[in-house]
Amino acid sequence: MEQLKVDIISFDEKYANNFAQLNFEWLEKYFYIEDYDREVLTNPKKYILTDGGQILFALVGGKVVGTVALIKREEGVFELSKMAVTVGHQGLKIGQKLMYACIDYAGKNGVKRLFLDSSKSLTPALTLYQKVGFKEIPVPEDTPYERCDIRMELYL
Repeated sequence: MEQLKVDIISFDEKYANNFAQLNFEWLEKYFYIEDYDREVLTNPKKYILTDGGQILFALVGGKVVGTVALIKREEGVFELSKMAVTVGHQGLKIGQKLMYACIDYAGKNGVKRLFLDSSKSLTPALTLYQKVGFKEIPVPEDTPYERCDIRMELYL
């Protein structure tokens, strides 16, 4: 079988709508869009990029099929968030490619710890996080997501 060519690129303004749309797609499929989701997804510059975070996109044939964000939470600590792969491209290891690109980016930019909030109902995602070395830790009471019932971290 031919290897799927996936290009991982850093944020480009022309793909800002794709960032929101991909995330809205999976949120509506599995949960619902919380106010905090809508705020972050429609204002990525304000909530992610201005403070030193990054958004990565996975492109296949020049079309955005996946995305993930790194949100700076404190010096050396970033939240891995807003990972989504469009339905037609799931199961093709695009999430894994995005995950490794995030870890690589974080390591090159002095990040010491990554964490993420998720839901135990998202088994494929949790399997991926564990595969790359994330470990479960207690969920803080102040998590901004109602759907969050698991937090994981990875020290770089």
